Amino acid sequence: MRLPKVVKIVEVGPRDGLQNEPQLVPTEIKIALIDRLSASGLKAVEATSFVSPKWVPQMADSMEVMAGIERRNGVAYPVLTPNLQGLTGAIAAGATDIAVFGAASESFSQKNINCSIDQSLERFAPLIEKATGLGMQVRGYVSCVLGCPYEGAVAPEVVARVARQLLDLGCYEISLGDTIGVGTPGRAQTMIETVSASVPVDHLAIHFHDTYGQALANVLACLEKGVSVVDSSVAGLGGCPYAMGASGNLASEDLLYMLGGLGIETGVDLSALAAAGNYISHALGRPNGSKVAQAINCTENLTSKGDQP
Repeated sequence: MRLPKVVKIVEVGPRDGLQNEPQLVPTEIKIALIDRLSASGLKAVEATSFVSPKWVPQMADSMEVMAGIERRNGVAYPVLTPNLQGLTGAIAAGATDIAVFGAASESFSQKNINCSIDQSLERFAPLIEKATGLGMQVRGYVSCVLGCPYEGAVAPEVVARVARQLLDLGCYEISLGDTIGVGTPGRAQTMIETVSASVPVDHLAIHFHDTYGQALANVLACLEKGVSVVDSSVAGLGGCPYAMGASGNLASEDLLYMLGGLGIETGVDLSALAAAGNYISHALGRPNGSKVAQAINCTENLTSKGDQP
């Protein structure tokens, strides 16, 4: 089994994980979470989103978040910028890494960003051109790569076409997202094989939701195909609002534990990462969604009780 020696984890909890929370998360909590995550050894922490507060109220404090975080050397803090207005805000906030969000499903594109796939790419063109002209790194997301809540299965060839167009527009990396978590390892490998025929695999990342409990298996299947960048969310925060019963993103702690067991280097400290997950879970008033964090917490509780007289 061929596996990469090093994997970069892109932590998406502060943005993708928190954006659909029903109650507004205080700005100082978001800042503290990002600082804890970057202190754990992560090299990429998606910080916030420069979108209209009308559509995503949770991200209304994006300027304050970017102003408040401690920016560590060697750590990227990408922000989502769906349009030129968002890019203007990101530039004003001192962002150096941005992301744009497309889809491999026409129906999802219409529901999510109110335009067709081709129209979304046309809108991204001037944004990406301006950002790259300023020396910014631009990441492209493609959602619904293994299934759509409206159309069902999505053809890998469509995913490949969208990914290639984003690469041609200037995105340095394309994150392929199983938005509703319906993928299985075989289908994930087939999708990666098809896409990598158009986009070199070293420009690809993967982003799995764990709706059917397949996220880790899907990641391993894609690692076997040469992918070495994986998105995940601390404590399993987040999920797709369009998927009934969706249980959220792949937990970063669970991903890190698996990678460590495979001897793959990440540079991330599991204890520090789990502590960050416990911090935000406590702030949100619910249990940590990571199985690994739960096991660590249980072990620590037992040890603590055992030490008592």
